[in-house]
Amino acid sequence: MATTGRDYYEILGVDRSAADADIKRAFRQLARELHPDVSDVPDADERFKEVVEAYEVLSKSETRQLYDRFGHAGLRSGGFRPTPFDFGSLADIFSAFFGDDVFGAATGPRRARGADIAAEVEIELEEAAAGVTRAVPVQVATRCAECGGDGVQPGTSVSTCEDCGGSGRLQRVTRTGFGEFIRSQGCPRCNGTGRIVEHPCEACAGAGRVLDERGLDVEIPAGIHDGQRIRLTGEGHAGALGGQAGDVYVLVRIRPHERLVREGDDLYSTIELTMTEAALGTTAKVPTLDGEVELEVEPGTQPSAVRVLRGRGMPVLQGFGRGDHRVLVNVLVPRQLTDEQRRLLGEFEETASDETYRPDEGFFDKLKSAFR
Repeated sequence: MATTGRDYYEILGVDRSAADADIKRAFRQLARELHPDVSDVPDADERFKEVVEAYEVLSKSETRQLYDRFGHAGLRSGGFRPTPFDFGSLADIFSAFFGDDVFGAATGPRRARGADIAAEVEIELEEAAAGVTRAVPVQVATRCAECGGDGVQPGTSVSTCEDCGGSGRLQRVTRTGFGEFIRSQGCPRCNGTGRIVEHPCEACAGAGRVLDERGLDVEIPAGIHDGQRIRLTGEGHAGALGGQAGDVYVLVRIRPHERLVREGDDLYSTIELTMTEAALGTTAKVPTLDGEVELEVEPGTQPSAVRVLRGRGMPVLQGFGRGDHRVLVNVLVPRQLTDEQRRLLGEFEETASDETYRPDEGFFDKLKSAFR
């Protein structure tokens, strides 16, 4: 659940049409101003958390699209949870979000967050209406139980990298007429870890992680739409050196229904009436999500007429109430007639008048109103 109800674009001070580079630039500026290491503002902690949460949502295309369309409610239904973190140094914060050291300082080996995983689940329309829990199989890298994730064989030790002094970074100072320039890069000998492992863990070959088949129980909320994603925080690949695990994003697909078509929270279906049923009136059975219901069709019902079953549609996602079920009437005209049927219809047509076929007033206005 999001920790703030404020608009994320307002928090970062950018327009809703802002490019990714503008969002990143706004975050960098606000983070420098509000990080507790440098800010004296009384509510800097809370404001900084808001800024980080806003950037976490708007910097990813999946969560940004979900937020733009459905707001905070859509994020909650999609399983979004703000990434928990403690206040490290400002350089650590930037490194966690941007993957670089913007200050050029050697901060030592860091735990790296694990990668995210994409999965997919397919459900029926009825399951999307009621909500369902599904087991989704994923192949995930988990922390090695033998070495605890550090990649070192138990009972052995590691040595500090002599090239970088354990920092994992190498600095090169260049003196020019404009001053000194410091260039920082990862240490090639220890691959940026700051340590030399002479006896890697045999169970994971020093990776600190092993692949594991896992079934995740995914709670799919009632009213979810086709193509939405559910985020399972911390269920992705384990991080390097015991770092935080990534997330799992589950794409929900809804199978096409045999008789129902969904549009937003409304459902659409058709009923077929013979021309005599449409002229004389009848009771038709309409399949809905709640089972068959009887629909009274008044005499003189016209082809393409729409009847609305209020509150028989899909549940409103993370809201209250349900959409409507709209029924389109299709009138069947006989293709083959016996001589007797043809004679009877001819007699009927001879007795018909303009009043017999008088159209309803405002028919097209009613039709357009029914589909709003």
